[in-house]
Amino acid sequence: MKKTINKGKSVLVALSGGVDSSVAAFLLQKQGYNVSGSFIKCFNIDGCAVTDAEDARRVASHLNIPFYTFDFEKEYKKRVVEYMIKEYKAGRTPNPDVMCNKMVKFDLFLKQAKKMDFDFIATGHYSRLRRNNQFSIPNFQLLAAHDSAKDQTYFLWTLTQNILKQCLFPIGDYKKSEVREIARKANLPTAEKKDSQGICFLGKISIMDFLKKYIKAKDGDVLNTKGDIIGTHDGAAFYTIGQRHGFTIKTKDTKTKPRYIAEKNVKTNTLIVAEANDPALSKKELTLTNLNFINPKNHTPIRANGGNEVFVRIRYRQPLQKAKLMKLSASAKGGSASGGKSYKLIFDSNQKFIASGQSAVFYSKTGELLGGGIIA
Repeated sequence: MKKTINKGKSVLVALSGGVDSSVAAFLLQKQGYNVSGSFIKCFNIDGCAVTDAEDARRVASHLNIPFYTFDFEKEYKKRVVEYMIKEYKAGRTPNPDVMCNKMVKFDLFLKQAKKMDFDFIATGHYSRLRRNNQFSIPNFQLLAAHDSAKDQTYFLWTLTQNILKQCLFPIGDYKKSEVREIARKANLPTAEKKDSQGICFLGKISIMDFLKKYIKAKDGDVLNTKGDIIGTHDGAAFYTIGQRHGFTIKTKDTKTKPRYIAEKNVKTNTLIVAEANDPALSKKELTLTNLNFINPKNHTPIRANGGNEVFVRIRYRQPLQKAKLMKLSASAKGGSASGGKSYKLIFDSNQKFIASGQSAVFYSKTGELLGGGIIA
């Protein structure tokens, strides 16, 4: 039985103050692990972290487990917040949740846990981790969560085998409704707490209001696909591809349809917008940089001509899209990074709203997370 197998093994759970990580700690305790809880103090501007920290402490007290607080505020601001601001200034749309996982939870937090001699760390991510013993060296597979509506593997594509062998994801086999029910039956203090929304460190503050503290607003022109000036905006750096609000269209009438950002240029400070069915909003190919394969040794080599069939999402919760992944011979020059090998994704069908700086994450037919990269 798992409880006997896990006896004596220690795990440090990242308690966010929400129901998912609370149930993760509870389940691991039931499975026989020596569980401790911790709260990661990060950069936060609306004060919600104070409540979250207290909720995390209450959960640890309820479970009668040791509790620690780690202050990573400076590191988070430098590695996640400053990265995000830099990317927006350059005209790209970064994903801070991906960077938070890479730089904080599965780097700083993991290193802290190892210093304290914990065998594992655990989080409340909706993701399934499987040990594969078919090869000479056992490896780990990340699979989409049982609850497809809550699956968070999109944000975990930067993880490696060395990291995964030290991780546990206890709630990946449960639906959200089941997690809530487990929390209620266990009388966890967070059982009825609402899920957090948006970028974690912003809380209820809009991304544009936050960015305006670091990037100077500058009026610019909104153009249609013919190059005609049809409106104004506050600064190209504040917007992302596919956005339909936040800019002003001056030539409106009762027949005017919603317009979406098709292109943006921070050098000329212009936005190009188009109606929903305009081909300018869609592309069939994209280039990836900073690629990471979860299982690089066991990954099928990328064929030079035909490419590898994968299933891709270019934004969180987008339905998987069939594509071919192909390696490019030239080093990447654009995107979020320079140098190194780059790859190309060729989709079976046109994809709307491809935004430079975002993550493109690819899976196998069976729902195994194969890896991902940054859209150039």
